[in-house]
Amino acid sequence: MNSRERFRETMRYGAPDRVPYFEEGIRDDVLRVWRRQGLKRRSDFEAIFRHDRREEIHPDLEPLPRLKRWPSGRKGLDRLRRRLNPEDSRRLPRSWNRQAEELNRRDHVVMLHVHRGLFLSMGVEGWGRFAEVAELLGTDPAAVRDCLMTQGEFAARLAERVLRDVRVDAAVFSEPVAGNTGPLVSPKMYRDVVLPGYDPLLDLLKGRGIEAIIFVSWANPRLLIPAIIERGFNCLWAYEVNPQEMDYRDLRRQFGRDLRLIGGIDLDVLRQDKDAIRREVEEKVPALLADGGYIPMLDGRVRVDIPFDNYIYYKSLLEKLI
Repeated sequence: MNSRERFRETMRYGAPDRVPYFEEGIRDDVLRVWRRQGLKRRSDFEAIFRHDRREEIHPDLEPLPRLKRWPSGRKGLDRLRRRLNPEDSRRLPRSWNRQAEELNRRDHVVMLHVHRGLFLSMGVEGWGRFAEVAELLGTDPAAVRDCLMTQGEFAARLAERVLRDVRVDAAVFSEPVAGNTGPLVSPKMYRDVVLPGYDPLLDLLKGRGIEAIIFVSWANPRLLIPAIIERGFNCLWAYEVNPQEMDYRDLRRQFGRDLRLIGGIDLDVLRQDKDAIRREVEEKVPALLADGGYIPMLDGRVRVDIPFDNYIYYKSLLEKLI
């Protein structure tokens, strides 16, 4: 099987020859440190470990031109809407036609990023705007819902533009909405205020036959999972999680096959010893692989404080299990 077939078969709870080896990519600063710990050349690293290639399409979902002042209610909504033109040529790469042709000849996985989530879609880039949006959620949630619906309708039209040219394997919603203790909005508010704005995209993706609709989040969004499954999401990819609250084994027991899973291996154990790494991998991965619909990965990107020897040990264990 090629990478694309392997991914699709895994997401269908089918019978792939193996699940994909996905890798976030090792940054140059990490490789420089690892060279002092025994890695000779980048090519040596790439030769040691196999991986399945995946590519991501990132259309520009920001208002164009950029907003200096985001709406603080319905008053600024028309101004925002005028800057969300899905046909703006700047939203896709200048070489898009050529890239689309190449992507349609591929045998690797392509994922389309379709949404930036509640807070980024409301212009939150710092504490001041976060406080403003939090207050707005309490005093005028309908205004937030209208703003998110405007963003969702725009994102759906932009995604449709991409999907006219390229058949993708998964759609990705990025949703940085939680801290370690839980989501920053209640499940009810998320269901009533936020998720309606995602419906235009979800309807489009289902109509286009996109099978994997991935909810990417951080820390501990567990209380929101029932609502996203009800809405049509069918895969969770969680980063930098609270390991007690977001243990993938517990999530699989609770949500079963309604929720495919990517990730789930605690990056922090790679900062410990080999026994801790072995326990983490061997206690979690085999059972999840046996259930299907699971792609094992670290729940964060490798940093310079991860020893090269520990990483080699982790990857070797994972390859044996896969």
